[in-house]
Amino acid sequence: MPRQEEERTVASNRRARHDYQILERIEAGIALSGSEVKSLRGGRASLSEAFARVRSGEVWLENMHVPAYEQGEKRGYDPLRARKLLLHRREIERLAATQKEQGLALVPMRVYFSHGLAKVELGLGRGKREFEKRQSIAKRESEREMARAAGRRR
Repeated sequence: MPRQEEERTVASNRRARHDYQILERIEAGIALSGSEVKSLRGGRASLSEAFARVRSGEVWLENMHVPAYEQGEKRGYDPLRARKLLLHRREIERLAATQKEQGLALVPMRVYFSHGLAKVELGLGRGKREFEKRQSIAKRESEREMARAAGRRR
């Protein structure tokens, strides 16, 4: 009987929530080579500079760094290669139209394994301006202070 694996996060993009106002989240599969999957299972990936883009009816994840697998073939391996994301055609068309119409960005939020398959969570978001970033930090700090004060009262 095979073991059912829950979602296990490999890498997350913590700056995405700070730099973008995320309006919608989409789950997509990733087309990977065998050694890339082994490297991801080892928890080795970085989304810090990654972004997604729609090109000729396909969605591509670019600049995601997946280092070479230690026991795998390293010759000819590019850790920053563009990786194809697996989505339905209607989803891709909707994303492309929304992105073009509203000027939104496709930001990879996290890479994880769900039931043995590598997935990426994309956020459809609008870039925050500097003052919006400061406002969100101030709001978060004030909520923390209120929670502390309420905790002290009890």
